[in-house]
Amino acid sequence: MIRPARTEDLETLRDVERAAGELFRPLGMAAVADDEPPPLAVLAEAQRAGRLWVSTAAGDEPVGYVLTGVLDGTGHVEQLSVHPGHGRQGRGRALIAVAGDRARVLGLEALTLTTFRDVPWNAPYYARLGFVVLDPGEWTPGVRAVREHEAALGLDAWPRVVMRLPLPLR
Repeated sequence: MIRPARTEDLETLRDVERAAGELFRPLGMAAVADDEPPPLAVLAEAQRAGRLWVSTAAGDEPVGYVLTGVLDGTGHVEQLSVHPGHGRQGRGRALIAVAGDRARVLGLEALTLTTFRDVPWNAPYYARLGFVVLDPGEWTPGVRAVREHEAALGLDAWPRVVMRLPLPLR
């Protein structure tokens, strides 16, 4: 089930993020695995603003989440994480669908995100969902700022891409 995040979910979401991060360690991306999840204050602000959605397992326990925003007139996926023990069950796809639906409600025509180009559950996965890689010349100022921030954090040690998903009106 997908539902809006609740205040009591927030610490669990940080645990989900840590577990999901461990998948990067065998790829030689220990710095990504060791990266701290979003702070509770960031998650709490997103939860209050209706920008944080969770996928739940039995007992209504969150096992995945999507943190969304608006960037230069498009919906933006700031973070998508699913606990590895609950992966490959369509949870990520369902969370992206909710992000798209939320963007449509706001009158937005696309979703954007940044991700690792060569990690199988990153860019190749999003491409299967219909996202396309944007050339740097297609980046908006906000996307460019996100990429500059990621580079400053050292994420460019591995190739990254910006992707966009058009959202046809329903």
